[in-house]
Amino acid sequence: MVDYKVTITTANVAGATTFNNVFIKLVGTDGESEHKWLVSLKGAASFTRGAVSNFTVSCPTSIGKLVLIELDKQQLPLFPEDSWFPAKVEVKSSQGDVYNFPIYRWITDSKVHRFREGGALRVFDDSHHLGRYSRQQELKQREQDYRWDVYTEGIPHCIKAENPLSLPCEVRFSFTKTTEFLFTASTGLTELNLKGLADCKKTWTDIDSINRVFCCKKTKLSEYVQEHWKEDAFFGYQFLNGVNPMLIQRCTALPDNFPVTDDMVTLQGQRSLTDEMNEGNIFLCDYKRLDGLTPNIINGKKQYLMAPLVLFHKIPDGALMPVAIQLKQTPADDNPIFVPSDSEYDWLMAKIFVRSSDFSEHQLNAHLLRTHLLAEVFAVSLLRNVPMVHPLYKLLIPHTRYTLQINFLARLLLISKTGVFTQFASSGGEAMVKILQRSLSSVTYSSLCIPDDIAERGLESVPNFFYRDDGLKLWEIIYRFVQGVLGHYYKNDEEVQQDSELQKWILDIFEHGFLSQADTGMPQKLTSVTELVKFVTMVIFTGSAQHSAVNTGQYDYGGWMPNTPISLQRPPPTTKGTTSQATMLATFPDVNTTVQGMATMWLLSKQSSDFVPFGQYPEEHFTEEIPYKMIKAFQEELNLLSAAIQSRNKSLEVPYTYMDPVAVENSVAI
Repeated sequence: MVDYKVTITTANVAGATTFNNVFIKLVGTDGESEHKWLVSLKGAASFTRGAVSNFTVSCPTSIGKLVLIELDKQQLPLFPEDSWFPAKVEVKSSQGDVYNFPIYRWITDSKVHRFREGGALRVFDDSHHLGRYSRQQELKQREQDYRWDVYTEGIPHCIKAENPLSLPCEVRFSFTKTTEFLFTASTGLTELNLKGLADCKKTWTDIDSINRVFCCKKTKLSEYVQEHWKEDAFFGYQFLNGVNPMLIQRCTALPDNFPVTDDMVTLQGQRSLTDEMNEGNIFLCDYKRLDGLTPNIINGKKQYLMAPLVLFHKIPDGALMPVAIQLKQTPADDNPIFVPSDSEYDWLMAKIFVRSSDFSEHQLNAHLLRTHLLAEVFAVSLLRNVPMVHPLYKLLIPHTRYTLQINFLARLLLISKTGVFTQFASSGGEAMVKILQRSLSSVTYSSLCIPDDIAERGLESVPNFFYRDDGLKLWEIIYRFVQGVLGHYYKNDEEVQQDSELQKWILDIFEHGFLSQADTGMPQKLTSVTELVKFVTMVIFTGSAQHSAVNTGQYDYGGWMPNTPISLQRPPPTTKGTTSQATMLATFPDVNTTVQGMATMWLLSKQSSDFVPFGQYPEEHFTEEIPYKMIKAFQEELNLLSAAIQSRNKSLEVPYTYMDPVAVENSVAI
């Protein structure tokens, strides 16, 4: 007889326990074991949450090198069928061989489930017929479980699901995450002490009233924003290090529709616009994607959404100062160019309209489309086309955690016909769909890769640009890690080209994420190791660091409503000298719109207790020594970067924390 010692670890997560009978079969290159009922001295406690239990499976002769195991559970008479979440299985043969089987899957039924040994195998490495068969069966089932759906024409496709419970078990929220998210979502207004204001459709009568609402919940940065929101230097700072650092670019020639002249603006140092553009000191934000849209109607009142152009001047101390604002795209007598020398409220109102436009551009393009929706495409394509034993699956699966459910909830609670964004944002409804469609048509592969994006926008040398500084360092660390891991499995370009599962994955992303638009520059196939490494780096960066950069600071910068109005309900001034504080207050969103925006940004900025920091992998999908060492080196590099960021932040008036690895989540999970 040949004995195999089997150690089964049940995950330490809520609901992981099963009291059903559990069975195992070992399948090797030279045979297989019997279908063995696993019984130990622990009895019913063998498969409780966090339990590690040992069993012996005996075979008349050696079954050779283990290829896979089969697990199933059968309910006891009079007992209900329950769910079980095994983490991993280890098998030791009497010859001293050790085999590890990563599971990390919910088993909810009485069917047989096959799991491969943990060594990563590309499709052409899978030489055993049973291994190939299980691979094919897994992908066949995945294609049924993860189906594409079209939420709205012209935007990336999503997973087909009727409700969160119809999502496959392994991609749903944990019990902890579900409880916390639903509690925060349902009590956000209460938690902010704003519940009594949710139905108040009055306009704000004074700044003190806004302040009293805001005082209910603050962060250190939101307090700073409240104090400095009117200042030009802080207005400029936000376009580099606020929640939307994605629009600003170096200006080498003024757009034809933005006729700013030297007579209009006073540049520090008395230099001309042309001279300063030639020196690389002039920058532009152009909200042309918002032009010509029909704004929302809120509380029965028409709202206003501008498509501004904003010009900035980098002054000698490095600050980025706004020097001209045009609120509509087409120059006209009733579309004045506002400058800092205008009256206090003319200039302040111009900046308020820009900040409100930036809210829509940020939420729909930089945040929803470029992180959430693309991360969902990357995840669904991975789960449809790449089996668990594949090295790409092992590398990327931690970076898909919770993404499918959070996106389903976003479609249900935020952008549906009754969603908060649809009801209370100036760009909700018809405008929202058009912005998303325009945004997707403007996405390029290079704009998703931060080194390329920074270079294309001409921002390599802008001082105090912490999004760029931290983001580029993170990209480089991720790139080296991905290069090490994938370079271990792909020794040459031909192996990448021959991997049919890789090629299906990238093609699915091209077709369903970018709607087969070749002008995006998005690859339709992978032809080299270098190309593969860069693309996978982009996928990981998008779902972790980039999402953190555009998500985590939402309440910091938007909690004080005057800095980020989600809607404005009076038109902008068409002539100078007609604005006042009363005009500003009447233009701000109503009380209920303000507090709904505050509660939503509070929810989307709140870290859950089961947050997994970037680069931490509680689930050990890689079992081999070399990738394991690479993960450790990756984590050490992240720790060094985190220490450097925290050290730098001590000397900053406004710390930039959103790209600190300890504050970045592994995936789009909120």
